[in-house]
Amino acid sequence: MSRYAIGDVQGCHDELLALLRALRFSADRDQLWFVGDLVNRGPQSLEVLRFVRDIGANAVTVLGNHDLHLLAVALGGGARKAKHGDTLEEVLAAPDRDRLLEWLLARPLAHLDAARGDLLVHAGLVPQWRAIDAARLAAEVGAALARDAPAVFAQMYGNEPDTWSDALSGPARHRFVINALTRLRYCTAEGRMDLKEKGPPGEVAPPLAPWFSFGDARSRGARVICGHWSALGYSDRNGVAAIDTGCVWGGALTALPLDDPDARPVGIACRGHRRP
Repeated sequence: MSRYAIGDVQGCHDELLALLRALRFSADRDQLWFVGDLVNRGPQSLEVLRFVRDIGANAVTVLGNHDLHLLAVALGGGARKAKHGDTLEEVLAAPDRDRLLEWLLARPLAHLDAARGDLLVHAGLVPQWRAIDAARLAAEVGAALARDAPAVFAQMYGNEPDTWSDALSGPARHRFVINALTRLRYCTAEGRMDLKEKGPPGEVAPPLAPWFSFGDARSRGARVICGHWSALGYSDRNGVAAIDTGCVWGGALTALPLDDPDARPVGIACRGHRRP
């Protein structure tokens, strides 16, 4: 069995199929790790959801911010509306909509393979979290979504609190965990998140820095595989492999072989369904 991590697909179904052909992927033999954001902005979110779901146990998928947006629009009881530029209409109108949304809602916010030391998340971790902390906190939010998803979605949006504390509870705790795991790019060494900054490193002044740049981060010792940051591009440093290479924006869809330390990423050039 070979494992491949796949960057943000965002509805780019044709590019995903082309990438899997280049990898000679076998659904019976190999495993795909998707960093989240399967849907939105690209033209074929419905096809992507159906395809990944049908791979079954050989697809490991975590939730990204666009996946959560789809779920909030569909299941949030009117608390969240579709936005200009969304490409979710086909999913929302599909005859198998409910089955697809049920499957998506059951995806975790983080996946930890403790035996191999690999953690899959969409965006990042604050420096105060170990990989096991991220997985545990993701499971807390997953349990809350399973109990009452509309209640979680009603309280999910906002940038506060911006600093982690074990004393956080209820919606504030869930919101921080969701923001870190699905939206984080920049923070301070103390773990204060700035969710408004989106540009590449070098354009943001200290004390903010990319979340993975702090040498004393507690997640050291695990390999973190993430996406979300197309302006960063492919990056493999400090034990973090970031693989969002901006497929929907005309970049590439990237796969990273996970079991060969000398393997290079494989990319498929994308047509560019949106303009930055």
